[in-house]
Amino acid sequence: MSDTKQYNFYGWEQADATAVSQQYSKIKTPWDLYDALSEIWCADTCAPRMRHEWSSENKTLGQCSITAFLAQDIFGGKVFGILRPGGNYHCYNVVGDRVFDLTSEQFGDEILDYKENPEQFREVHFSKEEKRLRYEYLKEELARRFS
Repeated sequence: MSDTKQYNFYGWEQADATAVSQQYSKIKTPWDLYDALSEIWCADTCAPRMRHEWSSENKTLGQCSITAFLAQDIFGGKVFGILRPGGNYHCYNVVGDRVFDLTSEQFGDEILDYKENPEQFREVHFSKEEKRLRYEYLKEELARRFS
């Protein structure tokens, strides 16, 4: 568990996966990634359909797929998706037996079901150019600030 800090994202208590990529030397755990992304997430990285609702108080809103695939780059594992009303998937990470969702706070008190969801693939998500560009921006900012 993270030394003394507590987090609010789903699975934070067991988010002790270790980086398999050394691309971001200061990012060793999902806790580190969450802290770093908390300084980067913004309206421009939010999904366009939700951008009008984004605020610094709800900074994880609309950030799920780009964040989950970036976490996969760093920690390995797989990305899964919870089907949401409207047909979109909310993405989260599974690394070994660790399940964590760095962007779950956007749902407030809503309880999401993290069991038996379909695997998600970047080729499908990044077929939308705007999503691929938001992901690349997140990667570039992370490298610029935390490598």
